[in-house]
Amino acid sequence: MDRQEAIEKLKVIVKPYVKNEEALNNLTEDTDFINDLNINSANLVDVILDVEEVFDIEIDADSMEKMRDVKSAIAVIEEKLAL
Repeated sequence: MDRQEAIEKLKVIVKPYVKNEEALNNLTEDTDFINDLNINSANLVDVILDVEEVFDIEIDADSMEKMRDVKSAIAVIEEKLAL
């Protein structure tokens, strides 16, 4: 899976939790889940659970803490898929 494909999958995952549709439409690797997309911290946990399910990976607490923006989320996903 290439990076753009992973970003597109991530976009589908976060869509139900996004409060800022315009930011979602302009999603880039620099998009921050909380500040740009206005996803609250409780929903961020749901996003991470959905990421685990869609990508068939397990995300530990340390990795979860890193997943604040699209770039870091993709990095964690790629790291877990490589194991």
